[in-house]
Amino acid sequence: MARPEKVQAVADIREGLEGAEAVFLTEYRGLTVQAVQDLRKAVRESGAEYKVVKMTLAKLAAADAGIEGLDEYLSGPTALAFAKSDPVTTAKALKDFSKDNEAFILKAGFLSGDILSPEEVSKLAEIEPREVLLAKIAGAAKAPLFKAAGMFGSFNRDAASMFSQLLDKKESGEFVGAAAEEASLPADESTDTAADKAEEE
Repeated sequence: MARPEKVQAVADIREGLEGAEAVFLTEYRGLTVQAVQDLRKAVRESGAEYKVVKMTLAKLAAADAGIEGLDEYLSGPTALAFAKSDPVTTAKALKDFSKDNEAFILKAGFLSGDILSPEEVSKLAEIEPREVLLAKIAGAAKAPLFKAAGMFGSFNRDAASMFSQLLDKKESGEFVGAAAEEASLPADESTDTAADKAEEE
């Protein structure tokens, strides 16, 4: 790749990292072409975009964006899922896909300036969508106080706390994230071949 193209690719990845609400790092080694297509579809339906990017360029983009802690996850055949709307919905789509595809690995996440472990991404995926929680809160406001207290008590406290912080960040415009336009996985090549090319770069 010529130097001007590399510079542009890094700029595109950085713009994505700074523009999406959350980014999830995954390893797709061992997935069939059909499985990757199914994954792309699920991620797209969640309001996100799934991109295979060259790790050297992704590291440069993360450094340019001032993001620390991602380098250790940016190795091997890694692809990024850029959540453009609801991080919870995208995390759930990735978790659900991993249940049926053992070769798929959810490596980490980046949300509101924080690096998320696989366990934290899994917890995020368990939170109900924003619209559902807001509807429950609105309904609770109309219900007798003892019913409202019972409903709120049923929430997973950690999940509710995380989602509350997520909403606060969203309303204040502090989300950091992604929409990289670099090196999509070819539909007519096997995933292993794409992975080999990514590692050679």
